[in-house]
Amino acid sequence: MVLFFSVSLLGCKSTSDNLSWKENLDEALKTAQLENKTVLVNFTGSDWCIWCKRLNEEVFSKPEFAEYAEKNLVLVKIDFPREKEQTQETKFYNQQLAAQYKIEGYPTIVLLRKDGSQLGVTGYQEGGATSYVQHLQSFK
Repeated sequence: MVLFFSVSLLGCKSTSDNLSWKENLDEALKTAQLENKTVLVNFTGSDWCIWCKRLNEEVFSKPEFAEYAEKNLVLVKIDFPREKEQTQETKFYNQQLAAQYKIEGYPTIVLLRKDGSQLGVTGYQEGGATSYVQHLQSFK
């Protein structure tokens, strides 16, 4: 019984774990050009920011968002954790991007066209994954 429960838990992964988040914006823009998609850049404090965690739990972890993202988005996560280790290179890169996009709080979601021009900026929105997808679609 314990073994079955343990094996069952191993199979339980949130959808957000299955999403393909890039950590390099240039790479994401190349993919977006090839696949004709919008780039969603998630500026987050993944291990301390309560609104970032809620966005992940209420939106990014849901199948409705995953389905939309698979067809329409290239996902980028620019993380500013407090506990999680990052290389100095990653920290510097993330800080440069935050300065470039004038990020003042977390979570901040920046939507970019495949050519890199800014489509819009948003953040956490109540209402769950379906509502959030509709919100993202309103930027087109």
